[in-house]
Amino acid sequence: MHNSLGSRSPSSKALVVVYGTAIVGFVGLVAVAATNAGDTALSTAEALLLGVVEGLTEFLPVSSTGHLTVTQRLLGLSDTEAGKDAADSYVIAVQFGAIVAVAGLYRKRIAGTARHVLRPPPGEETEAARRLLVALLVAFTPAAIVGLLVGDLIKTHLFGVAPTAVAWFVGGVAVLWFASRHQPGVRALEAITAHDGLVIGAVQVLALWPGVSRSLVTIIAAAFLGLAMDAAVEFSFLLGLAILSAATIYETITNGGLIVNQFGLMTPLLGLLAAFFSAAVAVVWMVRYLQGHSLAVFGYYRIAVAALVGVGLLLS
Repeated sequence: MHNSLGSRSPSSKALVVVYGTAIVGFVGLVAVAATNAGDTALSTAEALLLGVVEGLTEFLPVSSTGHLTVTQRLLGLSDTEAGKDAADSYVIAVQFGAIVAVAGLYRKRIAGTARHVLRPPPGEETEAARRLLVALLVAFTPAAIVGLLVGDLIKTHLFGVAPTAVAWFVGGVAVLWFASRHQPGVRALEAITAHDGLVIGAVQVLALWPGVSRSLVTIIAAAFLGLAMDAAVEFSFLLGLAILSAATIYETITNGGLIVNQFGLMTPLLGLLAAFFSAAVAVVWMVRYLQGHSLAVFGYYRIAVAALVGVGLLLS
């Protein structure tokens, strides 16, 4: 179906543009962070690792929060109370790198939607843009409200390795069931409605549990509503931009000082740039992979990593 609001699939040219805008800053931050090695509780290598883990997993249906929770535990960033609080905040703030990458890759879709909403010429394209915007706003609301109300409880009780492993396993089984039973939908993203957004938004609340995956529940819910897989994936990306931007801004405002006091400034920024690069790669790969494959590979991955983490917990 022709898509006049923007491309559904990020092009190789877009990837080059996104990379080119950050390469100089990346090299500069590496140099600065390296000179400050040992001055903070977060090393250059640790920042790079956290950034890469975030970028590779944020928009894939495998849960970036779950991966980052386990990674920071393995790195020992949660060994002290101050370190744990700062690390928990940083794994949210580091999402900004992935946000910018996807915004760059889907800039035509975003700009096209904004143009038709803000300066609307009459016609179906404007109506489609408005429906998309309304659906995104409606889908954003439930998780945002629940997150504000019980966010501290979630951090206290669910940001742990064991709860994450459970969510990985259950989500993996759900993915395999979905891949074996679901018939592909045919609805384009332009056909999405506010009702679709409400259903997706309600399911989004489940993703507040680390390990569930915001991307996973969005894609599955959208697919069950009849959206084609490429439309479901793109809606997941766009909704992710809204949710992650809000979460990142809130976390930076409330706990940015804690992150800087514990980890410094340049080293965390290096992690953001690592997230930027790896997210661009992951998104382009996922879009192209799902053009000819199901979600099943992500189900097998989730079950395998859950089993690995479970064994590690039993042996520790």
